Amino acid sequence: MSADALDALLAKLEGSVAVDDGKVSVVDEEKLRGTDVDALAKEAVFGDSDQQGVARWLLWELGQVLGIYPASIHELYLARGREEVPLDFTVPAINLRAMTYDSARAVFRAASTRNVGTMIFEIARSEIGYTDQRPAEYFSVVTAAAIKEGYRGPLFVQGDHFQVSAKKFKADPEAEVQAVCEVTEESIKAGFYNIDIDTSTLVDLSPSTVDEQQRNNYEVCANLTMFIREREPAGMTISVGGEIGEIGEKNSDETELRAYMDGYYRSLPSGMTGLSKISIQTGTSHGGVPLPDGTLAQVKIDFSVIKELSKIGRDVYSMAGAVQHGASTLPDEAFNQFVQNEAAEVHLATGFQNIVYDHEAFPAELRERMYEHIKTAHANEQKEGQTEEQFIYKTRKKGLGPFKAELWGLSEDIRAAIRTSLEEKFGFLFDQLNVGDTMELARRYAPQVEMHRSPDDFGVAVGAAEDTSDLAD
Repeated sequence: MSADALDALLAKLEGSVAVDDGKVSVVDEEKLRGTDVDALAKEAVFGDSDQQGVARWLLWELGQVLGIYPASIHELYLARGREEVPLDFTVPAINLRAMTYDSARAVFRAASTRNVGTMIFEIARSEIGYTDQRPAEYFSVVTAAAIKEGYRGPLFVQGDHFQVSAKKFKADPEAEVQAVCEVTEESIKAGFYNIDIDTSTLVDLSPSTVDEQQRNNYEVCANLTMFIREREPAGMTISVGGEIGEIGEKNSDETELRAYMDGYYRSLPSGMTGLSKISIQTGTSHGGVPLPDGTLAQVKIDFSVIKELSKIGRDVYSMAGAVQHGASTLPDEAFNQFVQNEAAEVHLATGFQNIVYDHEAFPAELRERMYEHIKTAHANEQKEGQTEEQFIYKTRKKGLGPFKAELWGLSEDIRAAIRTSLEEKFGFLFDQLNVGDTMELARRYAPQVEMHRSPDDFGVAVGAAEDTSDLAD
């Protein structure tokens, strides 16, 4: 890391932050939380390689100083599996694709007024590509937002749907698994201490036994778990999730769960820590199902599947229970049902993207340019019989990466209006999922493990964009 880059950035911070012999301290927190942390966040995203590295290192160290720290939800989930903690809340896992700094600020504002500690920030393997957010950038921006809003506590940041592509696996299994290993290792180094492995794409329904149908799923997941365990930092057990049913396909059942879990533990070395949760299919679809006019079809969820498989997960496999994907576009009245049916975690993404795109304050001219880009750059993705409204709805997530700088550059009045709407939505979800007053619980099971880093750890990754699937929670 360039000393000149550090000196230049500290000069911009004008006395709110000091670095003495490699040790970072906060000199003036009020000033830091003013415009200084905004500048840090922007440098972490848009600076040159030296500036990005310096800004990301400073944000990591400032988090350590202020008690904003990367954490694993593993121990809390195992405690839930033992029913040592109440089952009356469901942890929201929030994918931030658009305006990530402003969106994360809205999350922390809604959380702070409710004393929420059990919430997860996540990004999927596919999202890393089309939103142009590598793991280190994502973690740094979430940390900056936490500093900005005065948050104190654990940051549960998660690799969501680190998925093995069935098509690529069939062509070259080793290369595809290696690609997932690479993004996993990059994420762990960035502070993602929660990883959801998705090998459910490898389920093959043609064999006569459920064990054989699930074999590739559980064996590859076990191998990836071993990879993670070999790389987790000292004092930290990374939370690892598995998946038995690809979202949008047939609903999961007990036979599949038991075949997968039993095979998974047969495939792990004896004594190695396994999964803390399991993702299942209950009737949802990623991003919702758009009708020809672009509105969303109503989805029927089988909540009894969640309750049944969560109980088996706790009683038999000592996990927190079942995880629901593809939920953010559900009707408002559905969310408390996750709590009532003992879902451990629910994943939410597209609904927040929709708030940004469809907000009355969002510039119509920018939205139209983004749509024109999508229609040109992704024309080959429009399916036969699909209306333009359906195509745009399903594909507009891919406009976020190319227009990231313009979204960051929107005026404060526009961004503030969108933040307010997002905060209202996050607050509603926190209330429905009953995660208010969970900060003490989060800190008890995920206390700070102090981890100071070297500036050289924050070299900027320049990996190829990975758009492995159509996943959109």
